[in-house]
Amino acid sequence: MRAADIQSDITEVLVTEEQIRAKLEEIAARVASDYDGKDLVLVGVLKGAVMVMADFSRALPFAVPMDWMAVSSYGAGTRSSGVVQIRKDLDTDIHDKHVLIVEDIIDSGLTLSWLLENFASRGAASVEVFALLRKPDAAKVHVESRYVGFEIPNEFVIGYGLDYAEKYRNLRDVAVLAPHVYA
Repeated sequence: MRAADIQSDITEVLVTEEQIRAKLEEIAARVASDYDGKDLVLVGVLKGAVMVMADFSRALPFAVPMDWMAVSSYGAGTRSSGVVQIRKDLDTDIHDKHVLIVEDIIDSGLTLSWLLENFASRGAASVEVFALLRKPDAAKVHVESRYVGFEIPNEFVIGYGLDYAEKYRNLRDVAVLAPHVYA
């Protein structure tokens, strides 16, 4: 896919790479202060959170273990089904650890709500959420998120880890996908 093709597939850029980097540094400083001296584990939600996790973890001023979980509630569609399937579970025992879930986006909140309950049932000392993006108008359930990068409109977005049919994750900005692509 050529750059010209990608430009015709997006309607607008919502968050630039520069804005993302600045926000990650700001939130990393808050996390460093909030978790000073605590046994913190970052848990990324595959595949979307890969970019956020990589850049966010590098912005932290201390060594922190990372683990990954793959869950799905989308299938091949553009809307969450609400049924969560574990595709890859944690390798880390999170009992008595402080867990910070690192998410690319909070959309319906259904998957994240399920994850919060699941991690609490595993005996985590605390479970908090950092989401780079949140769509308040798409929420089906309220999910408390301690750290939020940007609130965005209820549009189908791509880039910086977010995909449509496994494409566009590598875009550096977060952009709105043109409806002609998925209609």
